[in-house]
Amino acid sequence: MTLIVQVYIAVVVIENVCVFVQSRLNMPYTVRMNVSPSVSEIRQQWSLLVSAGTGVFFSVIVLPYYSISALVVPVTEAFGWTRAEFQAAIFFSSTLGALTAPLVGWLCGRFGVRRVALPGLFGLSLGFAIASTMQGELWVLYLAYGSMALFGAGTIPVTWTAAIASSFSQQRGLALGIVLTGTGICGVLIPQYATFLVEQFGWRAAYIGIALLPVFIAWPVVYFWFKPNAGSPVQTSPSVIRDGGLTLAQALRRGKFWVLLGSIFLVYMATSGIGLNLYAAVTDAGMSNGQAATVQSIFGAAIIIGRLVVGYLIDKLWAPGVAAAVMILPVFGSMMLIDPSTFLWASLAAFLIGVAAGAELDLMSFLTARYFGLQHYAQIYAIMYMALAICSGTAPIIFAGIFDRTSSYAVSFTITTVLFVCSSLVILLMGRYPPEFKAAD
Repeated sequence: MTLIVQVYIAVVVIENVCVFVQSRLNMPYTVRMNVSPSVSEIRQQWSLLVSAGTGVFFSVIVLPYYSISALVVPVTEAFGWTRAEFQAAIFFSSTLGALTAPLVGWLCGRFGVRRVALPGLFGLSLGFAIASTMQGELWVLYLAYGSMALFGAGTIPVTWTAAIASSFSQQRGLALGIVLTGTGICGVLIPQYATFLVEQFGWRAAYIGIALLPVFIAWPVVYFWFKPNAGSPVQTSPSVIRDGGLTLAQALRRGKFWVLLGSIFLVYMATSGIGLNLYAAVTDAGMSNGQAATVQSIFGAAIIIGRLVVGYLIDKLWAPGVAAAVMILPVFGSMMLIDPSTFLWASLAAFLIGVAAGAELDLMSFLTARYFGLQHYAQIYAIMYMALAICSGTAPIIFAGIFDRTSSYAVSFTITTVLFVCSSLVILLMGRYPPEFKAAD
């Protein structure tokens, strides 16, 4: 089955489910009808999309996350650490990322996204370089991943999505989906790249090889093409200015803010735990490192499909309904991973979960703009990102801790099944779009 056929099937299935949900909730089917201006938007700003997508690919939220799966076994075996101790590095990194997110949001509004993003790419590379010097002290591991989060903070999604949300109005969902496919592409390529480096040159060389990527690939692309407003603080187009927006304090007083935050927390707790432990779970089930890397790549490919399909649909349909439909898919994937008896079974499970993992950032970005406006988007989104960062650091430790106690991931996958169901139900509480933040036609 080709990727195009998979995308088509996903669109048809999810769209029909969403139409059903909308009809039951008396929601309008069509959100926007004027499409041709949005096509012009994407064509005219293709360089912004490419550069922002490249930045997402080499960002601190995904590059350490997807590379660590190939490094956990060789590093823990080299120093005698437990998997929980090693994966605590992601918790340490994510905690710092959560703490710095509001500052990044403020800096984007004050100095512009470009001036925040470029130094962040250098900082991320520095963290990987530090990791290559480890000699068995856990504090060096945590220092390395903490450095990635602190000095690479300018690469978090707040930066890239703020530029996109402020530059697109007619087809903002699709534009966000295109840019955020960088996470999925990273999920496809980086596990294979890291596995190759580990097997051929060792884990130290793998860290160095990964450290070179943000500086020598991402930085030139971002420097020459990522110019949403010529480096100035984020501005909005005339259609966006009419939307206005809530301040952070006003958003915090809205029940819909906490509904969205809760749903994102539930789904990201599940996908973060699965994504980082998928490689190890597959190898523990008796599959080879190559098969495990392929399953991880399928997970990444499904993220790409989820990004694009959901990005397309939320421009047409009620976005919470799309979210509810998508979050049902990983319920089945999680149950399948409780006993991943075959490579095909594990691959299908990874695909179903990956689609949902691809949807979450699209939805968080789109719904933040759609329900709270764009005037203070970066600051509000940064708080949402804090929850996401906490989950990405906490869930892997919980997974690893359960594994250390039970020598199995079955309990963890049972828990994620429940989390996905709850997230699907909670997001439906978002209700109708606020008319005051209606995107311009």
